[in-house]
Amino acid sequence: MELQRRDYHVERPLLNQGQLEDLGRWGPVPTTYQWRSWFRCSRARAHALLLHHVPVLGWLPRYPVRDWLLGDLLSGLSVAIMQLPQGLAYALLAGLPPMFGLYSSFYPVFVYFLFGTSRHISVGTFAVMSVMVGGVTESLTADDAFLQSLNATVDDARVQVAYTLSFLVGLFQVGLGLVHFGFVVTYLSEPLVRSYTTAASVQVLVSQLKYVFGIKLNSHSGPLSVIYTVLEVCAKLPETVPGTVVTALVAGVVLVMVKMLNEKLKRHLPLPIPGELLTLIGATGISFGAKLNERFHIDVVGNITTGLIPPVPPKTELFATLVGNAFAIAVVGFAIAISLGKIFALRHGYRVDSNQELVALGLSNLIGGFFQCFPVSCSMSRSLVQEGTGGNTQVAGAVSSLFILLIILKLGELFRDLPKAVLAAVIIVNLKGMMKQFSDVCSLWKANRVDLLIWLVTFVATILLNLDIGLAVSIVFSLLLVVIRMQLPYYSILGQVPDTDIYRDVAEYSGAMEVPGVKVFRSSATIYFANAELYSDSLKQKCGVDVDHLITQKKKRIKKQEMKMKRMKKTTTSQKQGASSKISSVSVNVNTTFEDIKSNDVEGAEAKVHQREELEDAVTSSQEDVKAPTVNTLKSLGLPQPGFHTLILDLSTLSFVDTVCIKTLKNIFRDFREIEVEVYIAACYSPVITQLEAGQFFGDDITKQHLFVSVHDAVTFALHHRKSGPKNPASATKL
Repeated sequence: MELQRRDYHVERPLLNQGQLEDLGRWGPVPTTYQWRSWFRCSRARAHALLLHHVPVLGWLPRYPVRDWLLGDLLSGLSVAIMQLPQGLAYALLAGLPPMFGLYSSFYPVFVYFLFGTSRHISVGTFAVMSVMVGGVTESLTADDAFLQSLNATVDDARVQVAYTLSFLVGLFQVGLGLVHFGFVVTYLSEPLVRSYTTAASVQVLVSQLKYVFGIKLNSHSGPLSVIYTVLEVCAKLPETVPGTVVTALVAGVVLVMVKMLNEKLKRHLPLPIPGELLTLIGATGISFGAKLNERFHIDVVGNITTGLIPPVPPKTELFATLVGNAFAIAVVGFAIAISLGKIFALRHGYRVDSNQELVALGLSNLIGGFFQCFPVSCSMSRSLVQEGTGGNTQVAGAVSSLFILLIILKLGELFRDLPKAVLAAVIIVNLKGMMKQFSDVCSLWKANRVDLLIWLVTFVATILLNLDIGLAVSIVFSLLLVVIRMQLPYYSILGQVPDTDIYRDVAEYSGAMEVPGVKVFRSSATIYFANAELYSDSLKQKCGVDVDHLITQKKKRIKKQEMKMKRMKKTTTSQKQGASSKISSVSVNVNTTFEDIKSNDVEGAEAKVHQREELEDAVTSSQEDVKAPTVNTLKSLGLPQPGFHTLILDLSTLSFVDTVCIKTLKNIFRDFREIEVEVYIAACYSPVITQLEAGQFFGDDITKQHLFVSVHDAVTFALHHRKSGPKNPASATKL
C-alpha cells in the first residue's frame, strides 16, 4: 500500500520530565498484592478454581453434540488406528515389552481428557520421549549390580525403571505447574526445540538399526553412545539376517506409498487410509502363516498379556538415580506439548493455559506411573491427524483411549507374531516429519545466523553427549548467546531527518543530518552491569573526543598552574618582606636627611623618597597578580575544545536500570561537563524513571530538568538554551 504524503503540524510546549509530570498529573501506580487473593475463600472462588484445574467440567456440559460429536468420533477412531502400531513400536524404542506401549496409550490419554486445555493435541507415546526413556533403561540395566539390587530380570528391571521415571516426571511437571513455572518453556527457543527433536530422531533411527538388520548389539550409554552404536552396527553387518532386512524394506515401502497416496487423495477421502494398521495386520498374518520366526529367524513381538494390571507403587530406591533424567524428560515433554498446543490454539482461536497444561501432562505421567506406563508427551503426526479428520475437543482423545482399552482387553494377543522389523519400519517412516527439519539449516542461514548457531550447537551436543546432557548444554549456550548479544549492542549517532522530528542513525540514513553542536547517542539494548562500561566507551568513541585524555590534560595543566601560582605567591611574599625592610630604611633615611635639607643637600633627599614610592608600587602590583581570579576553561588552558556543546542520550531502549547503569550515567554527566559539554537524557519510560529515582540518580547536579520527553525536545532546548542562556529557555517546539 502506497502511503500518500500528508503533512501535519503540531505546536506544543517544550516539555522536560518535570513539566510533563505536572501537565499529565503523574502519580505512582497503586501497588496490588495478587497474593492476597489467594487466601480469600468464597463459593464463587472455589467454583472458579475447580473449573480452572478440571477444565472438562467447564466445557463438557456445554458440548454441542450435534455439531461436534460425529467429527470427534471419526477423529478418535483415526487416532486410535495410529496409536496402536505406534504404541507397540515406541515401547520397543523405550526398551520395554510392547504391551506397556498400549498401557501408555490408554491411561495418560484419559487423564489428559479430564485436565488438559488443548482441544487438538494427541497425548500418548512419542518417539523423542521413548528414546530418552530407552537411553535410561538400557544404560541402567546393563549393570549386573543394578539388576541384583532390584532382584529382577532385565525386562522386569527396565519396566520398573520406566514407570518410576514416569512417576518422577509427573511429579516434576505437576509441581512446576502449581508454582506457575510454565514460563520455563520460553527459554527453549524454536530453533533449539527443532534441532533437539531432529537430533533425537537421528538417535531414534540409530536405535532401530539392530531391528532392521536383525543383529545383537551391546548396550551403550552416556556421551558418544550414538557413535559407538553406529560403529558396532558397521562391524556386525556380516551377521545381518536377510529375511529381517527384506521384511523391514517391504514394510517401509508400503508405509511410504500409503502416506503418499493419502497426501494425493486427502481431499477425496473422508478418513486417511490406515496404512500402519493395515501393514501390521498384513505382516502379522504373513508371519503367522509363513512361520517367519522359525524358517527365517525373524524376531517377533512374542506373547502380549491381555487385560489390565493392578497399580503398583514406584520404586523409591531409584529416585536418586533417576531425578536428573526425570527433570530433563519433564522439560522436553512439556516443551513439545505446549508448542503444538499453542499452534493449534492460535489456528482455531482459543487459549491454552501453559501452567494448566503442565499440570495436566504431569498428572498423566504421575497416574500413569502407578499403572506401569512410561513417560509420554504429544505426537505431532497424531495431533495433525486428530485435527485434520474433524476433531474439535478431547472427546476424540477419550474415544481413542477406549479403542486402545478394547485392544488391551481382547485383541492384543493377536499381534504376538508381528515381526519387530515391521515396528522398526513404522518408527523410521514416522520420523519423516522430524527429518525434514534439516532444511532449517538453509533457511536459518538466510534469516538469522545466530539462530543457526544455536541449531547446530544443539544438534551436535545432543548427538555427541546424549539427550539429557545435550539439552543442558544447548540451554546454557542459548542463554549465553543472549547475554553476549546484550553485551554487544549496536551503538549509533543520530541525525535529524530534514523537516521532521525524527532522528535516525546517520550511518544508515544518508539524508539524516547531525544537528550542529549537538550529539545524539543511542544504544540498541538496555544498559546494565554487563555492558555499562562498553556503553560508556562506545559513547566516547562515537563522539570523536578522547574525553579521558582531555580530562587528564586539563587536570595536569590546572595543577601546573596552581603550582606556578604558589611559587609566585611565595616569591611575592619574600619580595614584600624585602621591600618592607627597604621602605623602613628609606623612611629612616628620610627622617635623618632633614639635616641635609637644612644644609641645602636637596637632590639626595628627593632621590630616596622616589625610591620608596617605586618599591611600594611593585609590591602592590605583585599582590594583585596573585589574588587575580583564574577561569580554568579548555581555551584558557590551551586545550582543544569538543566540536559540540551538548550531548543527548536517547534512552528509549532501556527496559530497566541497575545500580551500575545509574553510576555509569552519573559518570557520563560528570566527565562531559568537565570538558564543557552539557548532557541531557531523553525518551525514558515511566518505569525506568521510577527506578532512576529509587537509585537516587536525580539530585542537585542532575534534575528532571535534564530529562526530556523526546529527543527533539532535548535538541530544541539545547539549541535555544545555548543562544539565549540558561535564564531564558525555549518554551515551545514546532514540528
